[in-house]
Amino acid sequence: MTIIVTLLLGLVAMAVFFTLIWGISVRLKNAGIIDAFWGPGFVLIAWVYFLLTPEGFTERKLLICILVTIWGLRLGLHIGMRNLGKPEDYRYQNWRKQFGDVWWWQSLYRVFALQGTLLWLIAMPLFLAQYSPGPAQLTLLDWIGAGVWLIGFLFEAVGDWQLTRFKANPANKGKVLNTGLWRYTRHPNYFGDAVVWWGHFLVALATPSGFLTIFSPVMMTFLLRRVSGVTLLEHNLKSTKPGYAEYIRSTNAFIPWFPRSQSSEQPARDQ
Repeated sequence: MTIIVTLLLGLVAMAVFFTLIWGISVRLKNAGIIDAFWGPGFVLIAWVYFLLTPEGFTERKLLICILVTIWGLRLGLHIGMRNLGKPEDYRYQNWRKQFGDVWWWQSLYRVFALQGTLLWLIAMPLFLAQYSPGPAQLTLLDWIGAGVWLIGFLFEAVGDWQLTRFKANPANKGKVLNTGLWRYTRHPNYFGDAVVWWGHFLVALATPSGFLTIFSPVMMTFLLRRVSGVTLLEHNLKSTKPGYAEYIRSTNAFIPWFPRSQSSEQPARDQ
């Protein structure tokens, strides 16, 4: 099977997957459910490519699929549990008000088709890591990629766990989490997510054409840092949580580093 045909079949799989999720969202009147299916979408396309690339090196195919599956299912479960029973995310609520009666079909391409296409593009390392038959052994780059992935996964998973525990304590209502990983970066989960994708890229880089997928981790890092992650979240936090301003002054937004002042060692500030 040629590269183009395989990639097109991957795109078709994403189109079917996100159209089904869109149909459910219309029935539930909640476009925000797509957030819980972002990670599982990568799991699906990784295994679709696994089935469509019989000539690829099996051990590398299994490595990349296992890494993506662990990451994607954990992320989907975390977001799904976090959003369970909560109203639709304010972003989609605003669009629902803006477009009124036509939002149900506008959401198909404004939300679901857009994210499905982005997912397909970002998943290119998952494809090339599996398409190439060589090297016919796991190389140093494969293992470095897995190591980088592990660092990113731990930042993301531990950061999410720390934030969930913090929010679950009623005594922390209106306070800033500035301990644990959150002492060194304001967004350890987003940083970890980006690092995970650099790990995927390094596994793909072990193959002859893997370098072509460099745009994938760059795109994911940009989205997390400047579009749907840090920038979007902090735009809301800065306007609604006064105590967040001091946290911004003392703590890096993305890449972990030591706090710039003693404020991070004081009790969490009211927001």
